[in-house]
Amino acid sequence: MKTMRLLGIALLAMGMMSFMPDDDHQGCCGKCKQTASRLVEEGGTGPYKAIMKEEATLEAHTIFVPQDLSKFDQKHPLPVLVWGNGACNNSPFEHYKFLNEIASYGFMVVATGYIPMTDDHYDGPMSTTQQQIESMDWAEQQNADPTSPYYQKLDVKNIAAAGMSCGGLQTLYNCADPRIKTIMICNSGLFNQQNAHTAVGGMPMPPKEKLSEIHSPVIYILGGKPDIAYENGMDDFHRINHVPACAANLPVGHGGTYAQPHGGEFAVVALAWLQWQLKGDSQAAKMFKGKDCLLSKREGWTIEKNKRFNTMK
Repeated sequence: MKTMRLLGIALLAMGMMSFMPDDDHQGCCGKCKQTASRLVEEGGTGPYKAIMKEEATLEAHTIFVPQDLSKFDQKHPLPVLVWGNGACNNSPFEHYKFLNEIASYGFMVVATGYIPMTDDHYDGPMSTTQQQIESMDWAEQQNADPTSPYYQKLDVKNIAAAGMSCGGLQTLYNCADPRIKTIMICNSGLFNQQNAHTAVGGMPMPPKEKLSEIHSPVIYILGGKPDIAYENGMDDFHRINHVPACAANLPVGHGGTYAQPHGGEFAVVALAWLQWQLKGDSQAAKMFKGKDCLLSKREGWTIEKNKRFNTMK
């Protein structure tokens, strides 16, 4: 009887272990479970060949990062770009070539949504504005965690927030976050009372007054007059007079050039902006600075700047 009783206690204990949460075990699952990754366009054209991947420590996000992290440390860290997708998609399937190209030049990109392992259209719940905040929180946590592969390799003092269409609205919703060093609004702009009814349901709808909360330099990258967001974006730009702002237009419409090889022309301009704003690259600054800036000489592009723009170094 004693033996049976001991056996029963042992079996009960085993059952409890199967159902009770185990923080250490869950932590291991969070870090050790198999995650997906995908090599995009041979890693991009930059000097740091990139990879698109999941991270078990950040659900519903996709990471684009150089494959070889040994080249980065506290003295040479990776600036961070947090990205929101068009149509509030919870996957960067429309932008992965563009984002991968940026990462290949020495950036960590944290995109909202699930990794696109194929080119199929995402069909699921919409993303949220909070996911960009989660991206910034995660980058800070990883940089401070000695067990993370990104420990002391991320430049969390140089974070850009950006997004396309709905992702641009999400970015503007989050624009007051003090961690944001610069903002890129792509094929997007805030709706006003007159045209708010044309917005897709579920999109964030900050009022135009939200623009006053922007505290960092901002660039609007738009698809010219054929872009359905052109009027909204240009109206935003003309209202912003308290921080440096510019509006760059290429008349390709709302879809931009994201799906073109290596993200096309939009990637060239976005990358130059990020290299200037987050890395202090004086060569990249020539794309935008001066009356005869390099962007004005690229085929099809036009650029407008506000009065504060020329105060930037």
